Amino acid sequence: MAAISLDPGLSLKHIGKDDTQNPSAVIEEIEGLIRVYKDGDVERPQIVPFVTSALSLELGVTSKDVVIDKFTNIWARFYVPNVCHGKLPLLVYFHGGGFCVGSAAWSCYHEFLASLSAKVNCLIMSVNYRLAPENPLPAAYEDGLRTLIWLKQQALRGNSEWWSRLCDFSKIFLAGDSAGANIAHNVATRVGSNRGIEAMALKPLSLKGNILIQPFFGGEVRTHSENYMVQSPRSALSLAASDTYWRLALPVGANRDHSWCNPLSKGSSKLEDIRLLPALVCISEMDILKDRNLEFCTALNRAGKRVEYVMYKGVGHAFQVLSTTQLSQTRALEMVAHIKAFISR
Repeated sequence: MAAISLDPGLSLKHIGKDDTQNPSAVIEEIEGLIRVYKDGDVERPQIVPFVTSALSLELGVTSKDVVIDKFTNIWARFYVPNVCHGKLPLLVYFHGGGFCVGSAAWSCYHEFLASLSAKVNCLIMSVNYRLAPENPLPAAYEDGLRTLIWLKQQALRGNSEWWSRLCDFSKIFLAGDSAGANIAHNVATRVGSNRGIEAMALKPLSLKGNILIQPFFGGEVRTHSENYMVQSPRSALSLAASDTYWRLALPVGANRDHSWCNPLSKGSSKLEDIRLLPALVCISEMDILKDRNLEFCTALNRAGKRVEYVMYKGVGHAFQVLSTTQLSQTRALEMVAHIKAFISR
């Protein structure tokens, strides 16, 4: 799911030094989502059901879980359409959750990605990466790169797996929502650094594009939408929750102008110097991240990168996986159509 914090009942705590003498004291909390203790323990209430890979037959999709790295416990859930005509592109998808919560086994992602696989007619690999604060950034980015290396190994082995027989390894797309979109961007940035050396090392994989849904970026200076966006009673992301996620995810001593959080900060690599993938950016009109997402698209365009964005009217952050309103369902179908068009080019 995206970087969520569900209201009402949202309670955020950032405890000062005077309150942390007790090892069992809570030092960070987003009520209902995550609680971090001074001694390092972390609790994550099960706000969203975890489900197995089983799917209804009428969906026309087969889903199974695969281990990527048993030592770090990285795994992925694959979605494969039952009826295929030739080999299909593969979407490597990273779930949201502020880098701190979420799972490829969450029911909302399972349902959304199964539907996406069937309607777009593509394979989807939903990656379950390591979470902060136990594994702060760049752990999630490293897991994304490790996933691509694992995919390369599968491609070199040929059609040895049930899903690989249907996979076109020359058409790989990185995708994700919220923090997952941040991961997709930063993985693509690493692959695009060093003048394409990293990309060459992934052959025979060929990365074709980046699909960024409500990408989770930040910065020390607030945008207009961060300051003034009117939040719905059950907003999927508040500014306070966003700040808490970044405190937990970024390296010790880093602020929100770190390049992983703010790709447009002075300390970030110039976009002109990086070989970036063509990008589709999906933005929600009622999202506090709206202005930051628009600024990101403008910067990509000015740097000569191929980018297109779509604004989804009347909906907020993570509507495609969290909201069941008629408007959200309509907008989600529009998003699926835009993703299908982007992949089909």
